[in-house]
Amino acid sequence: MSAGKRQSGWGQYLRLCYSLSDLVLFNVVFAFTLWLSKPIGAYEHKLLWVLINISYMAVIVKNRGFRHRDRTILLDRVVAESLINVGLHALFFLSLSEILSKEPIPLSLYLIYYGMMVFALPVWNLLSRRLVKYFRRRGYNFTRTVIVGTNRTAERLCEELNSDPGYGYRMLGFFDTECREEFKRKNEFVGDTEALKKFVTDNHIDQIYYTNPEDQSGTMQDVIRIADENHAEFFLVPSADPSLGRGFELHNIGSVTVLAGRRNPLKNPFNAASKRLFDVVASSLFLVTVYPLVYIPVAIAIKLSSPGPVYFRQKRTGYEGRSFNCLKFRTMRVNKDADTCQATKDDKRKTKLGDFLRRSSIDELPQFINVWKGDMSVVGPRPHMLKHTEDYSKLIDHYMVRHIVKPGITGWAQVNGYRGVTDKLWKMERRVEYDVWYIENWTFLLDLKIIVRTVLNVFQGERNAY
Repeated sequence: MSAGKRQSGWGQYLRLCYSLSDLVLFNVVFAFTLWLSKPIGAYEHKLLWVLINISYMAVIVKNRGFRHRDRTILLDRVVAESLINVGLHALFFLSLSEILSKEPIPLSLYLIYYGMMVFALPVWNLLSRRLVKYFRRRGYNFTRTVIVGTNRTAERLCEELNSDPGYGYRMLGFFDTECREEFKRKNEFVGDTEALKKFVTDNHIDQIYYTNPEDQSGTMQDVIRIADENHAEFFLVPSADPSLGRGFELHNIGSVTVLAGRRNPLKNPFNAASKRLFDVVASSLFLVTVYPLVYIPVAIAIKLSSPGPVYFRQKRTGYEGRSFNCLKFRTMRVNKDADTCQATKDDKRKTKLGDFLRRSSIDELPQFINVWKGDMSVVGPRPHMLKHTEDYSKLIDHYMVRHIVKPGITGWAQVNGYRGVTDKLWKMERRVEYDVWYIENWTFLLDLKIIVRTVLNVFQGERNAY
């Protein structure tokens, strides 16, 4: 499994190259802005050039270094990070320029500059990321890694490292005091920890991942020493159940380090307030402008299609397990099984109009009233019937985690194909998995992405909407 001479050395400068290229972009866009704007004095001209670069240095200091380490970071996070950096730069730049300039700087200059940067920096960061992934997939800028351990955690870690060549990891083998009987990658097992030192030296290993933190034999100290002697990075991988999530957060209680078992960005008051503000604005605009135009013809059609009310009200499980009345346009004939049985493809309870309303998702539109009232959010895990919550909470581990945020009209599971009837247990398990992932990885841009994909799915047709 020898890998030959090191080829990945320049990768250690990648984050620096990213940040320097961003700095160049800030300057190029500013030069273009000066060309478009009204002329300013010579002193202000030179001062602003200096402040552009000082402000970017301040952004780097605020971010505690050059770019994010995580190679697998999502595109919406790249965009979010870019917009945050533009905002921080504007804060520093505007403050310094107003304090130090002798003459007033035209407001148009700021508006043009940051108007362009809001688009230019995210686009550049996305393009640069794709460019790096392009080269990594062709064998450049890879990181040589080995894993110490032959447990399930080691297998899962290897799967993640190899999941996309664009991440740039080259996994060269497993080591352990002995290869465990249940280990599924025995053909990739290189040897015991005694053989590790020579292998690391001969193959110029960049990173060593240690997955046996419970081992009390002192092996970890030996592995750390091998990493230090060969200038390799050492990473300790906790042996955690995958159902706990992927969003562990590091905290300190005095001198003791602890890991939070589940990451929930919406615990942050600013994130929660921004999501609620969006919900209120979006639902208010929809209810005032669009909903009356939809309600009148739909209500008339429902009344003509079958006896019963326009709205179907159903108790569903909401935030922190509390029940609420979820609103929908009625799509079925009034029946006694409405609160216990999901609709199926050829369900005889549905009216012809109801089938159309379900396939077009028009039946969900009254839930904007639930959003406005605060029972739901525009985006979140879909609320389930009380009966389903009672049943599935006994069958699926960590099912109730999906209720630590408000339920949504649409969600990450729905836009990934897990909408509609859950006639098999594995379908609900996958839905819960997507819901938990959404909770742990929430960003405002992710919500916007889900909304856009939902709208596109509506026009393309939902095959699982029964």
